[in-house]
Amino acid sequence: MRVLGIETSCDETGVAVYDSADGLLADRLFSQVDIHARFGGVVPELASRDHIRKALPLIHEVLQAANTPLSAIDGIAYTAGPGLVGALLVGASIGRALGMSLGVPTIGVHHMEGHLLAPMLEAQPPEFPFVALLVSGGHTQLVRVDGIGRYSLLGESLDDAAGEAFDKVGKMLDLEYPGGPRVAALALEGRPGLYQFPRPMTNRPGLDFSFSGLKTFVRNTLAAAASAAAPEAVSRQDKADIAFAFEDAVVQTFIIKCRRALQQTGLNTLVIAGGVSANLALRAGLQTMVEKERAQLFYAQPRFCTDNGAMIAYAGCQRLLAGETDSLALDVKPRWPLSSLPPLGQSAPQ
Repeated sequence: MRVLGIETSCDETGVAVYDSADGLLADRLFSQVDIHARFGGVVPELASRDHIRKALPLIHEVLQAANTPLSAIDGIAYTAGPGLVGALLVGASIGRALGMSLGVPTIGVHHMEGHLLAPMLEAQPPEFPFVALLVSGGHTQLVRVDGIGRYSLLGESLDDAAGEAFDKVGKMLDLEYPGGPRVAALALEGRPGLYQFPRPMTNRPGLDFSFSGLKTFVRNTLAAAASAAAPEAVSRQDKADIAFAFEDAVVQTFIIKCRRALQQTGLNTLVIAGGVSANLALRAGLQTMVEKERAQLFYAQPRFCTDNGAMIAYAGCQRLLAGETDSLALDVKPRWPLSSLPPLGQSAPQ
């Protein structure tokens, strides 16, 4: 089965063609970073309008790169949620319209299921069951994965997601949008040991996270580093040291929680997915941990960690092959619990 995947959940337009026999044939991504940078964050209306401008040209480009005429597409997958409702409607409308015109089935894909399955695009994918750490701008979750659609929530953030905390700390440090990757880059200049930040919720049982207090700790540390008369006196080196301490606190928190999740489940495979999974310090820290635990770590290549059409095409293809398809209603879900997804091959209740 050859599937066209469309991702428009937030501020990146992603399109891909995935073939169940031949794998990923082509993918393209357009980022709206330049559009939203001057506002310091995503403006939903601007995001939706740009998806409208970019989606169809990207579809034509991907089909050409995949050497696939539109008539050869056997199914269409699009992101149905969670995400910005206007942005989701763009991809859903295009996907459903193309499906109806071609007479092929369509399927709305859960954005986080796409992220979770992105490592399956690699040459050596993980095998079920495994523990997955989903870390993105909007979600931080630990999930036991026994198969596609067979997800058990182990823990989640009780406030800000890790990616959101990175972005907000970026603003505190006066870094350009998007702040998360720039915090990680600045942390490379930081000196270990100058600041010691707390590891939130690691001194109690359980697998939940909390990052709002860590943001407050960053703010207070910045205030202490600046004189009341000259707040601009905080040097780049000071900011780099604070960025290092913040990133290290987040990474060490994830290491502690992921080790605990592997031990509690008895599993020896850990998958990390989502935008923050591209963080090099996180990957290195978790790799060291799994080696000590005699476990394995899997993640997608960086271009498949952020939002992309390839993960949607893959996830949609698996569900279409199992006989799932959309109902007649055009339905997007800005909020959509991952745990509500049906196991592969079982349709969700309408």
